[in-house]
Amino acid sequence: MDESSETAPLLIPRSRRNSNARVSWNQSPYIGGQLEILERRGSVSDNYEVNNLGRRDSSINGPHFGLDFESENIPLSSDRRGSTQYNAINSSSRPRSPLATTIINAPLREARSTRVLSDRFESLDYDLVENTLLLKEEAQQTFVRVNRIQTQKWFVMFLIGAVVALIADMVVIVVDEISEFKYGRLRDLFDRCSTTSGDCLVQPLGLWILMNILPVLIGSVIVVYMSPAASGSGVAQVKCFLNGVKIPQFLRVQTLIAKIVGMVGSLTGGLAVGKEGPMIHIGAIVGAGISQGRLGPFDFHVFENFRSDAEKRDFVSAGVAAGIAAAFGAPVGGVLLILEEGASFWNQSLTWKVFFCSLVSVFTYNSIIGVYLDRPGDLSNSGLVNLGVMDNMSYLVYEIPIFLLMATFGGLLGAIFVSLNVWLTAFRHKHITSRVARVLEVVLIAAVSATVGFLLIYFIDDCQMMRDVTPQRTVQMLCSDGEYSTMATMLFQTSEKSVRNLLHDAPGTYKPITLGAFVIAYFFLACWTCGSWIPSGQFIPGLLIGAGWGRLVGIGVMRLMPGVSIDPGRYALIGAAAQLGGIVRMTISLTVILIESTGNITFGLPIMITLIVAQWIGNWFNSGLFDVHIKLLRVPLLDWEPPPLSSHLTAKDVMSYPVYTLKTTESVGAIVDLLHKVTHNGFAVVDEGELRNPLSDEPDTFGQMRGLILRSQLITLLQAKVFDQRLDIAAVRKRLNIQTFRDAYPRFPSIKSLNVTEEERRYTMNLTPYMNHSPYICYLTTSFPRIFKLFRALGLRHLVVVNNRNQVVGMVTRKDLAKFRVEMHRGKIKVEELHISNELRATTLTKGFP
Repeated sequence: MDESSETAPLLIPRSRRNSNARVSWNQSPYIGGQLEILERRGSVSDNYEVNNLGRRDSSINGPHFGLDFESENIPLSSDRRGSTQYNAINSSSRPRSPLATTIINAPLREARSTRVLSDRFESLDYDLVENTLLLKEEAQQTFVRVNRIQTQKWFVMFLIGAVVALIADMVVIVVDEISEFKYGRLRDLFDRCSTTSGDCLVQPLGLWILMNILPVLIGSVIVVYMSPAASGSGVAQVKCFLNGVKIPQFLRVQTLIAKIVGMVGSLTGGLAVGKEGPMIHIGAIVGAGISQGRLGPFDFHVFENFRSDAEKRDFVSAGVAAGIAAAFGAPVGGVLLILEEGASFWNQSLTWKVFFCSLVSVFTYNSIIGVYLDRPGDLSNSGLVNLGVMDNMSYLVYEIPIFLLMATFGGLLGAIFVSLNVWLTAFRHKHITSRVARVLEVVLIAAVSATVGFLLIYFIDDCQMMRDVTPQRTVQMLCSDGEYSTMATMLFQTSEKSVRNLLHDAPGTYKPITLGAFVIAYFFLACWTCGSWIPSGQFIPGLLIGAGWGRLVGIGVMRLMPGVSIDPGRYALIGAAAQLGGIVRMTISLTVILIESTGNITFGLPIMITLIVAQWIGNWFNSGLFDVHIKLLRVPLLDWEPPPLSSHLTAKDVMSYPVYTLKTTESVGAIVDLLHKVTHNGFAVVDEGELRNPLSDEPDTFGQMRGLILRSQLITLLQAKVFDQRLDIAAVRKRLNIQTFRDAYPRFPSIKSLNVTEEERRYTMNLTPYMNHSPYICYLTTSFPRIFKLFRALGLRHLVVVNNRNQVVGMVTRKDLAKFRVEMHRGKIKVEELHISNELRATTLTKGFP
């Protein structure tokens, strides 16, 4: 699309582009029909060839749409069975219309291509299936039962908050003990070196590298070989799950174990990572696990009413908020982060429950950690990331422009960080593919981190005199007696302690060269570590980088205005907010988190302004870190709002067509064959009707709409053998209730695991009691924005398209909407229509979320 054009519409699907080529479809009588080409019209050469990459390209949605072979260069040829298949292959060898929206100039296999969606990601069923079984259960409900379910929800919220806090306590205690031993040993060895002789420094350097490699190696091996989904921070996976996308192995018990062990390994291994991101993922797993009343293969038969995607979503939201609350001591910030970044559904009742869960998490964490710190009963600890209370801080009017300049710099630096990390992630996906290579990369990062730290200590001469106010633990290193090395002191402690020191240390503690060298080195180490095969959070690295250059700005202001009392700590706080905001592009939730973790509401306005400006500047160049990685991994995520200027599109333009349907009473053999043939997860249930002429301009119809049934329901019915011809069918139907489907959730058996005899294939099944009698539908003329808002607000997975006679004509799913994506770059807006490829495996793509 010509981005400078103001008259051309932003969104023109391929189906609307000019072409003389026409394709017509023949509908086989087999359950909704099989896609076959009957006729080709127009000047299309017979020697073209096509591969079947995407099943939902809008350019092949119906006979009334023309395929633009001129602009798309999509060829046709017959396969071995004599039928013709389609492909969304694009070629840039032919000129495009100036109104063309999608410009695909990268191969589908290119790792950095974000203009493709993977067809392997499935949606979650947030919509409640209102069938006869559910209505029967609801009719038997009493107020006592309703109150008991509500009480169970509050109790589950309490358990989630408490368990997340216990895990946080365990992690912080283990990390503190191991880090104390590690850095204490290194501190003693370095302090013994009073000269620069190689024999003296080789031993502590070798020990430093070894102590970095060992825990990192253990954590990486467990993650890579046990649960690759545990790598990264987990924030991107949480956003996808709450948006309605199923992420493979995201909420498994082995993922939880690998996440905890890997997080301890990365933190004690001295990597440039934080705890907060993994705690978000841990909270999500705990929320999903406790609410289902299961632990792996063990079923405790409790909380069985919550076994659905919709209920699990609410408890996952609570677990994420509890993870943030435990990490930062910020219960309000945890609730706001869910609202700002993840939740696709929210109400007042859920707000109170999530906030209660966050408070329980903070209270439990503080109660236990107070005992560990020999302060039993002290509930004032601020979480895993203890930034310290910043009292008596104020700012003047003339400092606002300085804060704005810092926000601009933070946005620029954040955009650079994101771009570099995207390049690294693309390199990993292309070259670092074996398990051994992934582990070796993490080991290399650990060794390089220790080596870079040693070189900084050795070459940066920043020896400070011992004062009344000094860091809690100092390292003499190569300094004289009575002095300590500020660089060594910053490196020989955990990252959050370094952030706290930069915020609270007295003026004159650090030299500019120390801060500058530390920021540059840590920036590249954090960028390299982000996305590697180890649990890693990006909040603390962002805060530490920003606090470093922010304090450097404070030193500069002090020298420019020597007569004014300047606290470089407040500039460090603004720099931390600017840098983190430039990387993750959060605003209100991050503001509240920083206010709660520092205990200073005075700086609320400057922090908010800084985060907003940093977000604007960063968005001018690229999206936030998590959003870019989600696009890079081709996840069909739905934005908050539909694409602009898309009202001219209707359901007719975006629906999947033709569709597979089932009759209200269908043969078992036909159902089994259909489930083997396609991977669709929802089927319209219809009364048989006469199909329209496939050569007409109107889309074919597939019967009178009666309801919708899911693939999981059909498999459960086949497994229970609910066949009409069974002699004991009445007893089978009596035993079958809504709880049967809940017990099978979420790991429904595969259709290949079911054994259906030839005789049973001739039986029939009545689908009427089990189908959703009132699914959401839309008409052919329904506008694209209205369809988008229905999906986004209601968490739909399927939307059946009908004509004005209530006859099924198509189906809209998440991928049909997500393929229209808005891109904003350097102030220009572009809407792209993406291709959908089933060559991209979701199980491999999810291994590498930041």
